[in-house]
Amino acid sequence: MRILLVEARFYPHVSDALYDGAVQALGAADAIFDRLEVPGALEIPAAISLAADRYDGFVALGCVIRGETYHFEIVAQESARGLMDLSVNRGLSIGNGILTVENEEQAMARASHDRLDKGGDAVRACLALIDVKSRFETQ
Repeated sequence: MRILLVEARFYPHVSDALYDGAVQALGAADAIFDRLEVPGALEIPAAISLAADRYDGFVALGCVIRGETYHFEIVAQESARGLMDLSVNRGLSIGNGILTVENEEQAMARASHDRLDKGGDAVRACLALIDVKSRFETQ
């Protein structure tokens, strides 16, 4: 099983924490993975689309923190919509680990492996979808 971790680096310390949790979950599953860094959350769906035929599953990692403008809503909604479109329309197994939070404190609580471990959760979601897909392919 080959997984691609696509990681938005806009908030590198948050991304690093998400990545650490994801790597631990992938190690527990004995999954082979590659890491691809992109600038921000909006680039994640495009990167997954470009790599769609090369991997069994994908994990989106990143963070969108609310600011003073409407940009937060656009990035949060459109990155999630892009991932959902890929999952539903192309049958891709994607774990969504893009945090959408009010502040950095919330981001780190969710990203840290020893707290809410959303990177690890995204990996586990991806692996579960791969399993579901394989069940339907063998019927």
